[in-house]
Order: sequence, then structure tokens, then C-alpha cells
Amino acid sequence: MMADQINTATHPLIGRIISSDDDAMRCALVLARVAFDAGEVPVGAVIVADNKIIGVGANAPITSLDPTCHAEVVAIRDAAKRLGNYRLNDTTLYVTVEPCSMCAGAIVHSRVGRLVYGTTEPKAGVALSAEQFFEKPFLNRIVLVDGGILADECSSIMTEFFALRRAGKKRLKEQLKTGD
Repeated sequence: MMADQINTATHPLIGRIISSDDDAMRCALVLARVAFDAGEVPVGAVIVADNKIIGVGANAPITSLDPTCHAEVVAIRDAAKRLGNYRLNDTTLYVTVEPCSMCAGAIVHSRVGRLVYGTTEPKAGVALSAEQFFEKPFLNRIVLVDGGILADECSSIMTEFFALRRAGKKRLKEQLKTGD
């Protein structure tokens, strides 16, 4: 199944009771594996309200041919449809990797109250790494941010994915040199 084809209506994580940040991040890691298996950068996200998962997302820009299909945006869309409201007040978004600027904007505009991410993203992460977007005075919403939840596990799946991708590119270059 491609990451953009997660059946959110029947996804087994929907409605799951969440007892801790670690528990929610483990669910996001399940979705990151969905993205990984589809050949997407392995990022997964869940949105929690009242200790239940109400939205799920896995990275899918390649398979969906939609550059906005980051895990966070997919989860926000799913939760908004499920609630019948684009305002996701009093929710927490859990994502395996620190959000980019596009996703940070979506988090603010959807009124998510809290963001919890796993590992940092030194090149494009805007919660802490490349920028501190959520601290900007021009924002009309305050989003509480916590990072480093299951950071090692979240980092490991990214490392595994990019190691496999580099190995595949190396094999392809070798084949092109030898003419196989």
C-alpha cells in the first residue's frame, strides 16, 4: 500500500487510547515504516485529542505526486475531516521528525495546541534546528513544542532509509560504469 493510500477511515490506529508521549510516538513510528516501505522518506505522524488518536499520516509526496503530502499535513487533513472542523484546538501532533516550514505553518493554521517531535532535522527543521519558527512574535497562536521523544528510534529509521538509498545509487553507478 502506498503511503498516500492509508485508509484513514479504517486505520487500526484511529481511536487508539494514548497513555504517554512515548506511546503516541511509537504509533507515529508505525506510520513512518509505512512511508519507508513505500519508498518515501520515513516520517509518520498522529494527532491526539482527549487521549485518542484522531488523525494519522505518513509521508507521501512521491507516491501521491503532491509535494504537500508530508506526514504532518496528511494527519492534519485526516483529523480535520474526522472532526468536521479545520480547527484542531486542544490537540497534540506527534511526528517522528522535526517539521519543515510548510508543516509548521499548517500546524499553526490548524490550531494544533502542542507539537511533539522525535528527532531533529538539521537542514530543514524549523522547531529548533534551522529556525525557531514557533517562537516568532508575528504568530497569532502559541504552539507548545517538545522534542526528543524516542529520538534514537526516530533517527534510526531515517538513517536506515538513507543508507539503503545511498547503497542503491552506488550500485546503479557501478552498473552504468560496467554496462550491465
